[in-house]
Amino acid sequence: MTAGAQDASARPLEGLGVLLTRPRAQAEPVAALLREAGAEVIVFPTLEIVGTSLSGESEAALATLAEASLAIFVSANAVEHGLAAAVARGPWPGAVRAATVGQATANRLRAEGLPDVIAPTERFDSEALLALLPDALVAGRQILIFRGVGGRDHLRASLEARGARVDYVECYRRIRPTCDASALREAIAAGRVGVAQAMSAEALANLIDLAGADLPWDRITLLVPHPAIAASPAAAVFGRRVLAEASGVPLIETLSHLRLAA
Repeated sequence: MTAGAQDASARPLEGLGVLLTRPRAQAEPVAALLREAGAEVIVFPTLEIVGTSLSGESEAALATLAEASLAIFVSANAVEHGLAAAVARGPWPGAVRAATVGQATANRLRAEGLPDVIAPTERFDSEALLALLPDALVAGRQILIFRGVGGRDHLRASLEARGARVDYVECYRRIRPTCDASALREAIAAGRVGVAQAMSAEALANLIDLAGADLPWDRITLLVPHPAIAASPAAAVFGRRVLAEASGVPLIETLSHLRLAA
């Protein structure tokens, strides 16, 4: 193998412009991995995550934690804010299983001392998680979902259809930041962004609003973790929409394949 081939193998994303829209604290570790692979990364958060005091409904739900069979954390943000709220009220009940839709969040739960985590190893979405949950944890049982204020109700509705009693612990809020998009607009207009990643329809809509609908979005490939995001109105302006894992080696592999297929 020549030196040039070795360099290409070590840096498969050399020169690829990638836009990350997740909150900065979550984006920077991903950005670092992509830069090591040669990508030119722009971090432009279109959502900020802020903690919030629990509502009366969420406090009442959290009070039933010891009676639950399962606690579902919808994201790393839910782990950060929800698990803190739970353990502030006492040790985590050992009989309560934890679950989530992604391996990164599952690893976060394990690092926080919850080793027995249910999480899909393929198709990182609510449907994949639901398929893993046995009736013994669902039918006639109490389930808590730790999440941000608002959001989709699909998971709750699906669990209730199987006979569960489901309550939310809403432990953080998503807000749209105020930011200067001039540098991002210049990069997109100049063709320096080939791929954009969005983790939610809300983040994607904020991106278009903040940067401007007049940009050549149709030249950019959009990466999203779920078909519902790809089907959202804001996604329609992109030239291509691809379902992909959110981070780590799988994300680099997806980007590498996209480059080869271009």
